[in-house]
Amino acid sequence: MVSIAEQVAGERMARMVLSMIAEPDDQVTGHVLAQTGGVETLRLLEGDDPIPKMSSGGALLWRERLAGHLTPDLLDRVASAEKQGIGTLIPADREWPAGLNDLGIRAPYVLWTRGAASFLTYPLRDRVTITGARSATPYGMEVAGDLAANLADDERIIVAGGAFGIEGATHRGALAQGGHTVAVLACGVDRAYPSAHRELLEQIGDAGLLASELPPGTAPSRERFLARGRLLAALSGVTVIPEAGVRSGAMPIAAHAHALRCGVGAVPGPVTSVASAGPHELIKRGVASIVTTTSDVTVLLDSGPAGKRAPRRSGLGPEFGSRRPSAREEPGRSL
Repeated sequence: MVSIAEQVAGERMARMVLSMIAEPDDQVTGHVLAQTGGVETLRLLEGDDPIPKMSSGGALLWRERLAGHLTPDLLDRVASAEKQGIGTLIPADREWPAGLNDLGIRAPYVLWTRGAASFLTYPLRDRVTITGARSATPYGMEVAGDLAANLADDERIIVAGGAFGIEGATHRGALAQGGHTVAVLACGVDRAYPSAHRELLEQIGDAGLLASELPPGTAPSRERFLARGRLLAALSGVTVIPEAGVRSGAMPIAAHAHALRCGVGAVPGPVTSVASAGPHELIKRGVASIVTTTSDVTVLLDSGPAGKRAPRRSGLGPEFGSRRPSAREEPGRSL
C-alpha cells in the first residue's frame, strides 16, 4: 500500500495534510516538523523508524494519537481546497509572516488564506492586534472602533479574530476608514463563524485577509480558539485589549504577546465594569502599558520590544472618539 508521504508533492502539500491530521499547537508534531520537515514528518508518522530527539515511547504515543486521522480522503481534501481558490503559506514563502517563527515548535504547520496575503509581508511594527470581550460595552466597542480607524488611517494593518464585541468593532472601524484588516479564524477560512458575521467576514475576505491554521471545512472549538491566541499575538508588534474580563480568552493572548517581547496595551475603564477588570489586571501586573490615545499604541509599535525601530512619523495620533477625517470627508482635499 502506498503511503501518504509517498503521494504528497513536496513540502507545501505535506504541511497541508499535517494540518488535517494534527490539532493546532500540537507541540510534539511541531517538534518533529521542526527537526525533519513536512514530508519526513508524514513518513515518520506512518512508519516505525526512530524520531530525532524523541524516546521510543514518546514516538509510539504520538503515532497512536494521530493514527486515526490518517484517512484515505486526505489528498482529496487538499485538491478540493485548491479548487476553491484557497491559498496557503508555508515558511519558505515570501509572504510568510516572520513573527510566527518566534513561536518555535508552536508555529503553525501552514496558514490557509483567503484574500491579500501580502498584508503579512509588512514588518511587525505595521500590524496591531486588537482583541477583547465578546460581551463588550458600548464604551469598549467605541474605543476599539476608533482605535482601529485611527491606526488604519496611519497605514497600520489591523489584526483581530472576527468575533462578536471588541473584534467585530475593530474590523468595522478599520474597514470604515478604508484600511486593511486581517481576521485570524479558529475555523476554516471557508466557514462564517459567527454566522451573524458572514457579511463582515466576506467583506474582510474581499478587501483584507482571512487566515487560519485550520484546514477548510473545520469547525471551531474552545481548544482551537485558545490555540489561535498565540497567532494573534505573534502576528503583530503590539496587542491591545480595550475590554476583557479576567477570565476572558483575550487575557492569554496578552500573555503570549508579552512572552514574545511584543508590546501590550490595555485601555482603562470604569472600576465598576467587569469588562474593564482584565485590562486593569494587565496594567497592575506590569504586563500592559496604559493606552488612552492612539499615540500610546504608536509609541509601543515604534520603540517597543518588537524591534526598537525609529518612529516612521512625527506627531501624535488622535484621541479616541476624534477620528481623523478621510480624504472624502476632509474639506479642501480632493479624492
